[in-house]
Amino acid sequence: MKTIYSYFLLALFLISCKTAAPPQDQIPAHETLNINSVILGETRNINIWTPTDYAKNPNSLPVLYMPDGGLKEDFPHIANTLAELIAAKKIPPTILVGIENTQRRRDLTGPTQVAKDKEIAPVVGGSANFREFIKTELIPAINQKYRTTSEKGIIGESLAGLFVTETLLLEPNLFDYYIAFDPSIWWNDSYIEKHAPDYLTKFPTTEKQFWFAGSADTSKESRAFAKAFEAANLLNLKWYFSDEPKENHGTIFRAKKEKALIWTMNKR
Repeated sequence: MKTIYSYFLLALFLISCKTAAPPQDQIPAHETLNINSVILGETRNINIWTPTDYAKNPNSLPVLYMPDGGLKEDFPHIANTLAELIAAKKIPPTILVGIENTQRRRDLTGPTQVAKDKEIAPVVGGSANFREFIKTELIPAINQKYRTTSEKGIIGESLAGLFVTETLLLEPNLFDYYIAFDPSIWWNDSYIEKHAPDYLTKFPTTEKQFWFAGSADTSKESRAFAKAFEAANLLNLKWYFSDEPKENHGTIFRAKKEKALIWTMNKR
């Protein structure tokens, strides 16, 4: 029965990828870097948004990294949201770094033994390489060009949410806070959900934040995932599961982004 449910989620994911048309967001003032990645063997376009007073204010700022960070992806609406929340003093000033996709389903998925999973793209299972690119090529490049503090986070939805949760469990010290909307934790027969208790027993003692949400489409697996964090009861891991039955996979990111950013960024 669980396998059938996973196939249902995969079908839902494929349909949403084909039909979802994001609203037209105003593209904010930003810079774009081209990084020739040795690890990925390709050039990656990186979009960077800084708060309006960045040029005048000498302070160093934390950085929020985001897969799906192209100008035709999620970068504009998250940058605009950050600008609004910073202006309202609801979150601290933060730099946004958006990573534009080339092969999204390759970069954001881990290995899988499920044949049905492999049908979503010619190449899957490249998340380890993508994470290494962020760690050893992207983050140093951003730190060199911009005034940054050591604090950094990552935000993503769907497969990007899977990448966020996978990174939290496999390499938790890479970021300080993690935000995931409707993460595709059904991937590889719910490997992340099943093995979360094991990973959490090895969790570092440094303080981390994790906010994640599940829509009506994924609440069953999201609730099961939340139980692992409840059982672990790690004092240094501040986490919050936002169960959102009134939202669906296509609406949850935009509907709950402010809620996620305010909770996470004010826990530091």
